[in-house]
Amino acid sequence: MPLDADEPQKVAESVQLLGLKYVVLTSVARDDLADQGAGWFAETMRQIRAMNPGTQIEVLTPDFWGGRQDGFSPEELQQQRIATIVNEKPACYNHNIETVKRLQAPVRRGAKYDRTLQVLRTVKEVDPTIPTKSGLMLGHGETEDEVIETLKDLRAVGCDRVTLGQYMRPSLEHLPVQKYWHPDEFERLGAIAKELGFSHVRSAPLVRSSYHAGEEP
Repeated sequence: MPLDADEPQKVAESVQLLGLKYVVLTSVARDDLADQGAGWFAETMRQIRAMNPGTQIEVLTPDFWGGRQDGFSPEELQQQRIATIVNEKPACYNHNIETVKRLQAPVRRGAKYDRTLQVLRTVKEVDPTIPTKSGLMLGHGETEDEVIETLKDLRAVGCDRVTLGQYMRPSLEHLPVQKYWHPDEFERLGAIAKELGFSHVRSAPLVRSSYHAGEEP
């Protein structure tokens, strides 16, 4: 469906009505739009700040991959879209890697492990001062070594913050849970993430990508 021209203002009004001091903006993938929806993120951020100047805004975006434009490669288009949002100075830029490299195909249809890393790398290339964040949902059959390897890959592209939570099967149409990780295992992985240099770490069964997003670690 077409975008609602008043949506950015409506979101800003909602933030004001709720008295929010920290907001996480996210969206479905809008690969039907020329800029994949990047401009809508930026406009919504501007409207929020116009009405709520003290509110911090975190973005949780798609990878902005796809579409064609004469004279530009897919990589250049992706970088332009990410820059559109980064230039609005979000408090944090979040893009979730979701699972380890081996399990990307069954868990993330249409998404790519390396492409997610490239999103986070691009944010830092555009503005190194913007904190970046990613998250994994454990329970798809990954090993601890694979989780640690993913954490290292995230740190290699300058990712600052990470969330680790337990995958819960939303319905019988979704992938079954392969393992319920013990809280002690989450605590151990959280400690490893801190040792690797993540500045913010949330690691527990009920953690999700926006869990306590506006709080200090």
